[in-house]
Amino acid sequence: MRVAFLLTVAAAAVLASSASASSTLQLGITDSGSAYFANPRTFYSQLGQLHSKLLRVHLNWGGRLGVAQRRPKNGFDPDDPAYDWRRYDAIVLGADRYGVQVVFSIFGSPRWANGNRLPTRAPKRARDLEDFAFAAAQRYSGSYMRDDGVVLPAVRQWTAWNEPNLPIGLVPQWRRFHGRWVIQSAIDYARICNAIVDGIHETLISDEKVACGDTAPRGNNAPTSSRPTTSPIAFLRAMKQAGARGFDAYAHHPYPANPADTPTRKPQFRTAVEFGNLGDLVKAVTQLYGHKPIWIDEYGYQTNPPDRLLGVTPALQARYLTEAVRMARANPRITMLLWFLLSDEPRLGGWQSGLETASGKRKPAFFAFLRAARP
Repeated sequence: MRVAFLLTVAAAAVLASSASASSTLQLGITDSGSAYFANPRTFYSQLGQLHSKLLRVHLNWGGRLGVAQRRPKNGFDPDDPAYDWRRYDAIVLGADRYGVQVVFSIFGSPRWANGNRLPTRAPKRARDLEDFAFAAAQRYSGSYMRDDGVVLPAVRQWTAWNEPNLPIGLVPQWRRFHGRWVIQSAIDYARICNAIVDGIHETLISDEKVACGDTAPRGNNAPTSSRPTTSPIAFLRAMKQAGARGFDAYAHHPYPANPADTPTRKPQFRTAVEFGNLGDLVKAVTQLYGHKPIWIDEYGYQTNPPDRLLGVTPALQARYLTEAVRMARANPRITMLLWFLLSDEPRLGGWQSGLETASGKRKPAFFAFLRAARP
């Protein structure tokens, strides 16, 4: 049945594929929370004012906001009645009105796929995830028409999961096997990466790109600690050893560890990968996978106020944003830079790296981003 479905959609996929990927740096915003819950008229209008080319959002397979709350009969079919795409249709339509392209990060396994566990557990069958990725890529192919006659805008850039080298992305991180510790998260992630890559590429849309990795900047490599995590290059090497393959770009989040870490400064911890030593990651990717593009699909500095512990002044935030864009543009391997967030999260314990405050007051970084992104 799946083979027949693939043959049916192949012609539409070829027609939907036309423009090739740009070699210039793509600037944009990562902000799932605002995409889900903010006033859409205000949110997308601001993205348009900023000349943001991209908006990255988690496309949740499972979890509270998941598309697949129950097991579909035909998981590869975007029209399967088990799927609820309404939230994500609204996102691509809202962004498209202002010329913003969506980057979807497929994330989180449903309970029916992972043994009734949290979304941060890998699915038991990679085929279920592959089917979902195929269905998502078909729905957002640019040629899919809903029953109401609306043709949904195309999504051409995808990523697999989010920060799988941390417990917020995948658990368990480490496992003892035959008397030694192995990076279980990388083993599980290789299956996740391959399933998402295969599912999206099976649409035969030639200009679709899928990034794997999406790694956080730091990890302790301490399997017996109270919160085991994995450093990004150790994770990269382990996922290669576990068989991750076929992806088009490698994504990473080179956040600073503290306010003293400027974009040009090398991190304090040897195993960390921040902006100042991004070349270490590029070198490792090249050794393992060749000259694949690097996507920085999350980056930012929090501001003080309101974050007095980890924030920089609003003026410094703007300066560092400008500096990071300059550095990225000077590096031909970096083809994407997405700032996290548009607006500060309203609770103080959340992230305060927005281009505007939670109350909507624009910071200097808003105008720095606008200057960098203006055509």
